[in-house]
This record gives sequence, structure tokens and C-alpha cells, in this order.
Amino acid sequence: MSHDWAALDSDLSRLLPPDALVRRRQELLAYDCDGLTIDRQAPPLAVLPRTREQVASILRCCHQHRIPFVARGSGTGLSGGALVEREALLVVTSRMRRILAVDLPNQTITVEPGVINSWVTRAVVGDGFYYAPDPSSQVVCSIGGNVAENSGGVHCLKYGVTSNHVLALEVVLPDGTVTRLGSGLRDAAELDLRGAFIGSEGTLGIATAITLRLLRAPETVSVLLADFPTMESAGEAVRRVTAAGVLPAGMEIMDNFMINAVNDLFGHDEYPRDAAAVLLIELDGQAEEVAVAAEQSDALCREAGARGVRRADDAADRAQLWKGRKSAFAAVGQISPTYYVQDGVVPRSSLPSVLAAIEALSKEHGLPVANVFHAGDGNLHPLILYRRDEPGVDAKVKALGAAILEACLAVGGSITGEHGVGADKRCYLDWMFSPEDLATMRRLRLAFDPSGLANPGKIFPTPSSCAESARRRVTLSAPAQGEGVELIAY
Repeated sequence: MSHDWAALDSDLSRLLPPDALVRRRQELLAYDCDGLTIDRQAPPLAVLPRTREQVASILRCCHQHRIPFVARGSGTGLSGGALVEREALLVVTSRMRRILAVDLPNQTITVEPGVINSWVTRAVVGDGFYYAPDPSSQVVCSIGGNVAENSGGVHCLKYGVTSNHVLALEVVLPDGTVTRLGSGLRDAAELDLRGAFIGSEGTLGIATAITLRLLRAPETVSVLLADFPTMESAGEAVRRVTAAGVLPAGMEIMDNFMINAVNDLFGHDEYPRDAAAVLLIELDGQAEEVAVAAEQSDALCREAGARGVRRADDAADRAQLWKGRKSAFAAVGQISPTYYVQDGVVPRSSLPSVLAAIEALSKEHGLPVANVFHAGDGNLHPLILYRRDEPGVDAKVKALGAAILEACLAVGGSITGEHGVGADKRCYLDWMFSPEDLATMRRLRLAFDPSGLANPGKIFPTPSSCAESARRRVTLSAPAQGEGVELIAY
């Protein structure tokens, strides 16, 4: 379908200040991908609104001219969700950075979508509060993007993901209508459209104001770092800690490849270079509770085979232990400027077998893989390293990524835990869901966006984008019954 870009440009020029429109090819290249760089496509035109009224005017113009749009925050997403594959207007919310209201008695804060994740805690930390969801990119990722992808983070094991902390949304629908989803209360007698919007990856509209739940800062925090001779023993430590009833704020594992990458980045050995894996366990709560949990976790790690356990209670020492995990992707970037990250989920009990499968697949496909993951909830982040100048490497990398996701599904897992489906994994969504399930999801999407203008082509498999996606059968294990459940994907 051809679009009248000249008419749209003319209308937007009358509605927006000159610096809100980006037309030059060189400048548009800054928006040719999100954090997943394997696919690139610059948009034909980008706009940078500052207010809700401007967003509403922009979407009304798109609706009038039947021109699709793609919303973008800080561009740190890792599933191609902000990629403009087809001709569409890019709506960048990074200039919408106001904190609109702080209500400490009710423990809420309302922000615009461009507010950076870590700024939320910074705004209230002096009063003893913080915002729990903490993606590794929290110093650069925006709240609007976190809402779109339902982002997780290190602390999602205990505190949940973004959807557990969003109380209300002001949303501009694809036709330019402004509405509110959610009452701002933790419990309300209404259909949960707020929950439907969170994680919809920009396919239902654009959030322009977001009310978040704040938590009281814990009395005490302690971090343990345990190193293990095998990945299996690290996985066993995770199993023992959780089975004992200890609920850490977060549990993270890095493999040997990642350990050495981080040490090289730092220029010193923060973690033992010969360890097959290191496990970070963060515990928080009242002082006595944390002290008991730390001693118990220390003992359980040693019983599982830990060679050593370090404990940090001071804030600076804790930050130092976490620094490597937070710097993991940057460390890999020092080794390979191009890498491709996946985001599968598996049951905790399946971590050792799936990690072994990933290692075998890495050798089979001839591509190195570094592993770092949220061990507490089985959310894997394998990073596939490759050279962009190698002929045919993109297809090779994506084939390995798909094989890793198949390994996750085979043990009853998921194709994504927090990065979303986007453009990257849409061809795998029907590996998990039946045609009837997908049809129901599409109907919900059409209820918000009958014209299909919001982030077109994302999430759902389409004939044009998934023509080579063959019908697959994946056997999902059911440990409780000892039987398999066949998943048919098309």
C-alpha cells in the first residue's frame, strides 16, 4: 500500500516544532535498530513529541492518512520491537522525561514514558523508597519501553516484573483517542485492560503517563558470591536454596566464558577465572531474617559443591559483586562487537540439561555462546558471538538461536521471559500457541487498533515474514507424570 508521506509531513510540520521532526537520512540512521543489531532498517521519518497532546495529534494524523507508526523509547530493546521494517512513522518518546507526581503516603509515582528506569528510584531514595524492576540496562532504558516489553530484571524472582508494579496508564490509542487504563489502586473491580496493555510491545497504542508502585527500601541487604567447578553444581545450589524455602531478591549465574570476559573488561580478577560458574544471591529484608537466610544459603551452596562463598553486606561491596553481572553484555562486546542474545525460559530443574544442550548446539553450529541468566526463574540469556563480515552468518546465527529456543520448549519452557517477541521471535510464537490462541490474541489487538496501524508485523507470525518457518513438533517434558506433551507448531 502506498502512503501519502508528503501530506503527513505537511500536517506534522504544522502541529510540531521544527526540532521535533527528523527527516535527514544521516540522522534517521540512529534509529535503524534497537539493542538487537542483527537486523537494520532506517525509518522514512521520525518525530520526537514532548507532550501527550503532541502524541495524540501525531497518531490522529497517522489514522487520517492510514500510515502505520512504531513507538520507540531509549532503543535498548532486544527483540527488534522498535525496528521499522515497513514504511511507518517512528514516534520517539525519549523527550517525555517529566516526573508528573510523587505520592509517598500511597507509595506511588507517576512518570512520562521517557523517564529512565533508574531515575525513578533516584527521585525517592532519599525518602526511603525505591522502584523494584531493574533491567540490566536500567541506567539507560526508559519506563515506556519497560511497559511495552513487560521488562524484568535481577529482582524479578522476589518482586516480579513490570506488570506487578504498574498501577495505571494514560494511553493514546492508535486513532489518537486519549484514555486511562487502571484505577491506580492495587485492586479494582474492572476488566484488567492495564494488564493487557503491559507487554503488548507497542501494538495497542502509546503510554504517555505511567503510575508506578514504590516499595520501602529493605532494612538489610546481603549478597553472596559462590563459585562452582561445574555448571551442574551451580544449578543444584539454586535448587537447594529455593527448595529450602529461602526467597532471594535475585539469583544470577554467569558461565566461565562470561566470567573471563568480565574480568578482562575490569582488568583484574573479580571472579575466579577457573570457575565453571559463579552464582550471585541477593537477600533482603529485616536484619535477623537476612542473617539467617545468608548463613543457610552459604551452607546450601557449599553442600552443592561450591569451592568458596564470599559475602558482602556493605553497599559498596555489594555493588562491586554485582558490577560484573551488570557489565556482562558490555564485556562480551569487548570480545565480539556483534552478538545476538536470546531470551528463553526453562524450569529451574532443567537448567543443567538445557545449558548442556546449548553447549552442544554451539559446537554443532560453530559459534561461541556466552551464558548469563536469571537463575531463580530460569530465564536464560545466551549470547551468540559472530563476525558480521562472514558470508551468510546472519542465517547461521538465527538458526542457532531458534535451536536454543527449541531446547527451552522441549522441557516445558518459553521463547521469551522479558525481552518480548518483537520482530525477532514472531515466527516462533506458534511453536507455543495454537491457531485458536493466536486468533484470540489478534482479536484483542484489533479491539484497540482496528486499522492495524500500531507497530505492524510484530509479535504474530505472518506469511511474508515467516514463509520459511516450517511446521514443527516439540516434545515438552512433564516431570511430575514422567510423560511428554506434544506441542504442534506451524
